Amino acid sequence: MQFIHLLLVLLPLLSSSFSPFLVPSSHRISTSLSIRRGGKPRGPLRTIEVKPPMNSEIKTPTVRVTAPSTSPDSKAKDEVLGVMDTSEALALARERSVDLILINDGEIPVCKLVEYSKWRYMKEKKAKEVKKNSKSTEVKEVKMSYKIDVGDLNVRRKNALKFLKQGNRVKLSVQFKGREQSHIDLGYKLLSEFSESEGIKEWGVMDGKPKREGRQVSVMMSVRAERVKKERELEKAEERRLKKLEKMKREEEGGEEEPEEEPKAQEEAKSIDVAELREDDEDDEEDDEMEIGAEDKVVQDLFG
Repeated sequence: MQFIHLLLVLLPLLSSSFSPFLVPSSHRISTSLSIRRGGKPRGPLRTIEVKPPMNSEIKTPTVRVTAPSTSPDSKAKDEVLGVMDTSEALALARERSVDLILINDGEIPVCKLVEYSKWRYMKEKKAKEVKKNSKSTEVKEVKMSYKIDVGDLNVRRKNALKFLKQGNRVKLSVQFKGREQSHIDLGYKLLSEFSESEGIKEWGVMDGKPKREGRQVSVMMSVRAERVKKERELEKAEERRLKKLEKMKREEEGGEEEPEEEPKAQEEAKSIDVAELREDDEDDEEDDEMEIGAEDKVVQDLFG
């Protein structure tokens, strides 16, 4: 029994003293090295671009071909060239020095005659516009204390107004620490005054009454629908005003060229007046001749 106890005491000492000899140095790996080898990959993740089928990769016998519109209007629709054999469409693409890109793989696939780099750029631009227009509203939080000073309160009010103008919802929170919770009623009062302050009242409205959540009192505010409608009307009015100014500018630029045509018009008017005067003179001469002839006839009748 004593031998077993002695063996248990000496065994850890023997293993620690002979451990360098049990594991070769070539097999020993430092902890830092193992962590570095097992860490995350360095550098940004590579994204693999998935290209649509184009040119010789299109295997269908017939395709419906479209091409970008030649109109200067950027919103003009593509030009439809109709259904044709794929070989004919490829020949047309080579003739125009563009790519034949498969856009829609339906019963009759739709292909477009356009350079791939240009098509990719327009696709990315359109995706960014869609993402920008469909941006979901976020919840922004404005925190304050019930004994906040006037300067900090104005900063919080400015931030809340900025968030509301961006179309986001705002969470107003009044926080309390320790014994400050005995003044919880001041938190309700501060939130009511904050929501009724200048600017905030015009843009936001409280979603219900302030509620206590643990050591804070909070309330959610949303953008007023009538304010959003008013802003849209103002934007449309501004667009109409700019269009009117552009139209007036074009008319003024066109009006400056009109004086160059005035001399021609004046010459034409003068020639018309001269012709009319000549006609009037000829008519007068004919009338005089007729009157003289009539007088001669009367004299002949009297004295003839």
